[in-house]
Amino acid sequence: MNLRVDAPTAATRIRRFGPVQRWVHRTTAALMGVCVVTAACLYVPQLAELVGRRELVVRVHEWSGLALPVPVLVGLASRAFRADLGFLNRFGPHDRVWLRAALRRDKRRASRPAGKFNAGQKVYAAWIAGASLVMLGTGLLMWFTHLTPIQWRTSATFVHDWLALTIGIVLAGHIGMALGDPEARRGLRTGSVSKEWAEREHPLWRP
Repeated sequence: MNLRVDAPTAATRIRRFGPVQRWVHRTTAALMGVCVVTAACLYVPQLAELVGRRELVVRVHEWSGLALPVPVLVGLASRAFRADLGFLNRFGPHDRVWLRAALRRDKRRASRPAGKFNAGQKVYAAWIAGASLVMLGTGLLMWFTHLTPIQWRTSATFVHDWLALTIGIVLAGHIGMALGDPEARRGLRTGSVSKEWAEREHPLWRP
């Protein structure tokens, strides 16, 4: 009986992510989470008083930020991960249609065509990658204070602080979107999604 029940269920699942893609996402998310939490402990007075040990928090923040690109660099050894980066980096006419529909708040299925990744995911991936590199560069300028003029350090601090706030807001939106889509979260957790979800949310995707 179990075989008869499970077989149709398994047949409706589609492989979306392999172990490397899931590992990169989880590890990057964990490092980003550490960066955000430690940054909050450094800049919010109430949290700073609660946590204390500022020097330790600073070191954890610095090293987690420095390690942030490592999962992606390691993931480049995987052909499947490189293929997904190619999908994320490639915009087509259907992505412009998706973005226009999103701006109009048009939720009809036909108005939001998407391949493996929709246009919103592509924009987010490009933005967070660029922002992370800027944070890494400005963070290094702030870390190695003896290597740069004071004007550079002042400018780096300004950019680092305000971009950190922007990243926090964007990450909150990203998490909110994920919470609203259990099947997308299941795809990142288990590697597979339902066929019905794939056809509805990513009709142009051909696994």
